[in-house]
Amino acid sequence: MSRTVLLNPGPVNVTDRVRQALMLPDLCHREKEFTDLMAAIRAKLLRAFDIEEEYTSVLVSGSGTAALEMAVSSSLSPGRSMLVIQNGVYGERIGKICDIYQFNRHTIKLSWGEPPNLEDIEKELKENPDIEVVALVHHETTTGLLNPLKEVGELARRYEKIYLVDCISSLAGDEIDFKSIDIAVGTANKCIQGFPGVSFVLLRKKDLERLRKIPERTLYFDLTGYHKAQEKGGLLFTPAIPAYYALDVALDELIEETVQGRVQRYANAAKFLRAGFKDIGLEFLIPEGWRSNCLTGLRLPEGVSYEKLHAELKGNGFVIYAGQGILSDNIFRIANMGDINQEEFQRFLKELKTIC
Repeated sequence: MSRTVLLNPGPVNVTDRVRQALMLPDLCHREKEFTDLMAAIRAKLLRAFDIEEEYTSVLVSGSGTAALEMAVSSSLSPGRSMLVIQNGVYGERIGKICDIYQFNRHTIKLSWGEPPNLEDIEKELKENPDIEVVALVHHETTTGLLNPLKEVGELARRYEKIYLVDCISSLAGDEIDFKSIDIAVGTANKCIQGFPGVSFVLLRKKDLERLRKIPERTLYFDLTGYHKAQEKGGLLFTPAIPAYYALDVALDELIEETVQGRVQRYANAAKFLRAGFKDIGLEFLIPEGWRSNCLTGLRLPEGVSYEKLHAELKGNGFVIYAGQGILSDNIFRIANMGDINQEEFQRFLKELKTIC
């Protein structure tokens, strides 16, 4: 029997090797075995992205949003503000986290799928010296837009700001220039090809002193509290242990494939799928040059509802993704993250063409 192919942006299809890691023996997180496992994961994250010299890593049990809330809530000094760039659901999520913690924020609010203008960002930085942190979503999966990470980072560096990037849907799937990033947020169950349940923050060691001076604002998501505990081999709260086992193996696979190799594999898959979408006559939401390697937003064909499209494809073994919010009636999304082979992509395009 063919497996279900997940063409949604996480959770993703994983290898048998990663799946089998879930079946390892029961383990207490207070034992040395878990201390060793956690240390291995933290080290492999840095090694995979070749950032061992300048960065450290912090693990948290939860979805990518858990790590994002940890990073946002723990990164802003009292009396300062955050510049949030919003052009999709996930940029708006950063803004919502700021509001929940009653942070001062400046916002560049754009239409969903509209890239930011660098001149507008620079204007905000010039006019608002209270800005301490610039926050951006790299891959905005609302639409499949890849925001200009490097260019925004260069601006943040020029104006001596902390650059916080949501890399949840791009880490190991798209090119990432870590030179300009101070705090990066990621998760196990997207391009790293692990299981849901554990996420992480990658941050510069030199920023730890500043971060430690920030008052604790949250019990569960205190970034420097986690870092201090994990440096000593402990953990503040009970972790999702099976997901940690799986992440450890997923990182082994990533290091074996290399990040560059995986980015290229995803790029090749996206290119193949997009040629098929063009052949079918589907309309792309994001123009060429701004699309991620990992997801394609497509307008629904006339006369075909998302419900019909989803049901027929699922009946043939493929799960696709709906649009969100104002786009829910107009688009559908196809992700090519995870362990999916060429034959499965070919079969999917054939089924999609039949329905459309």
